[in-house]
Amino acid sequence: MISAELKATILAAINLDDWEIDDDTVASQVPGWDSLTHVNVIAAVEERFGVLFGIPDVVALRKIGDLQRLLDSKLQHKGK
Repeated sequence: MISAELKATILAAINLDDWEIDDDTVASQVPGWDSLTHVNVIAAVEERFGVLFGIPDVVALRKIGDLQRLLDSKLQHKGK
């Protein structure tokens, strides 16, 4: 399940007030999410949560649920 904080971060990076996103949502289903916006979304998530994603991790992302799982993994390792 996508956290409210991740959803808000994504929507702010795309300049959307609201949009329904869930684990299975892909970028092409979200208005205004293109390749440049994708970079902005990743940068916004990294900044908001204080994590860094590797290029292979970002390239492997297919759905928003993948981003949530990657973020959860990074936050878990950050806390150790």
